[in-house]
Amino acid sequence: MTNPEIGLDTQRWQALLEYHECSKHHLYRYAPGPGALDWVNQPNPFREFRDAPRVKLPLAADTLGTRYNDIRRGQLPPPSDFNVNNLAILFELSLGLSAWKLQDGNRWALRCNPSSGNLHPTEGYMLCPSLVGLPAGVYHYLSRDHMLEQRTVVTDPRWGEVFTGRGILIGLTSIHWREAWKYGMRAWRYCQHDCGHAIAAVSYAAAALGWQTRLVFSAADDEIATLLGLHHHKDIRSAAASAEQEAADVLLWVGDADKPPDLGRLLQALPKSQDHAEWYGRANLLSTAHVPWPDIDSIHHVTHKPHTPHGHESHGPAQPYPACKADPAADLSFSRIARQRRSATSFDSTTHIPAPVFFSMLKSLMASHSTPPWNSLASFQVRVHPVFLIHRVTGLKPGLYIFLRDPAILQDMKRAMRADWLWQKTGPDHLPLYLLLAHDLRDIAKLICCHQNIAADSCFALGMLAPVSIAANEPWRYRHFFWECGILGQVLYLEAEAAGIRATGIGCFFDDEMHALLGIKNHSWQSLYHFTVGGPIEDSRLTTLPPYDARD
Repeated sequence: MTNPEIGLDTQRWQALLEYHECSKHHLYRYAPGPGALDWVNQPNPFREFRDAPRVKLPLAADTLGTRYNDIRRGQLPPPSDFNVNNLAILFELSLGLSAWKLQDGNRWALRCNPSSGNLHPTEGYMLCPSLVGLPAGVYHYLSRDHMLEQRTVVTDPRWGEVFTGRGILIGLTSIHWREAWKYGMRAWRYCQHDCGHAIAAVSYAAAALGWQTRLVFSAADDEIATLLGLHHHKDIRSAAASAEQEAADVLLWVGDADKPPDLGRLLQALPKSQDHAEWYGRANLLSTAHVPWPDIDSIHHVTHKPHTPHGHESHGPAQPYPACKADPAADLSFSRIARQRRSATSFDSTTHIPAPVFFSMLKSLMASHSTPPWNSLASFQVRVHPVFLIHRVTGLKPGLYIFLRDPAILQDMKRAMRADWLWQKTGPDHLPLYLLLAHDLRDIAKLICCHQNIAADSCFALGMLAPVSIAANEPWRYRHFFWECGILGQVLYLEAEAAGIRATGIGCFFDDEMHALLGIKNHSWQSLYHFTVGGPIEDSRLTTLPPYDARD
């Protein structure tokens, strides 16, 4: 029951902290989960809108010549035209399938955007002006078939005036049930990680086409839901169970960074149901039975984002940094590296990487307004900082390191941690990397990551620290911290592939064991995501099949 003597902001903050604490894993007690997996009701990984008009997209990614090394340096090609062919490349290399895997008669899809448990709660939409072969309107991307499903057509001229041929909008949503089916209460966290991965995947793919990406910071969740037609999922003509609801996450402007969209005009131009406009298609039901998770409903409500005025967020450090001596060993095309990205399942415990390669990875973690994926967060302040447990980096002592992506927080971070850390500046001058403790931390890394060998057998593992207490007055920022963690993870995925090794995200970790290692005692800093990078061991039991060979 709500306490009338406590202010609304305080109540929301307390509810946020309750979810944050209750969704932690502990050494002798895991966060509440389903206990056993109901395989009969495993959610369908593909949302589709049956009976909606569909636009079959060409498979054109192999025609793209952009190199990954150029993208990571911010050297983008001239902007491509906005047409169906180039939009097909954007979707194929960001949210599209990358392969099918086959084992013992079981078949499942992999995608360019990673997902915890390969469950893929993130759905992608597009809002566009009239293009050749594509009427102006709202579309859902069906990755299984590399198709656009037309949700509605917009004929109001104000819609086209907003786009003026200089860009499109990509909308991302989450279906929380897809993750909760397996992970229970903690699933909401993983949905936010996946959203961050998807933001980065879109930003990278857009950059390969010469387009800038900007998160539409001002957009309220309700505005996004209206623009994407999320309130029109239910089939009012049928008594059948309603499809699982999608939560509005983010709008991304892709195109000319100097021509941001006017959301007000878009909302005015959008067809309204009372005008008898058609929202085409019926969302499919992903599972016939569902387990309610009230804690997920609560944190979703608490972190609901209102409309935020432009300029609300202050800018963090975003200057370009000097080039490191070592670029990735493999100068691959972006289309290849985007599709070969995989989550490692085990590491060989012997692979080492040279320190210059590690430093090159760190450089890619620094924010720059001109370089993807950080250009998508041009109006954001840097908030998340990785702590590395380094095992096998030639030229660096094994031990505990912290990388301050915003060097200005050095004194704050020192006050938040153990007083006896070394804080020894290490590596190139322009990289704010500090050695805290020289020690073999493989056993500790394994313990913190739910006893998983993959955290100890790698070249390095890391946790990502975020200032959770900042969300006290604006709880929706809590989501953004997880998104930033996911973006960092996507950078590490591609950097690892380019270096000839592999990475994987780790959602299962003992939160407070990590905090105890660092000496963190309050919510000023909390670890929200873990990651590990090393030499992969390939699973010979799996057969890999091309992503779209079976498409009609």
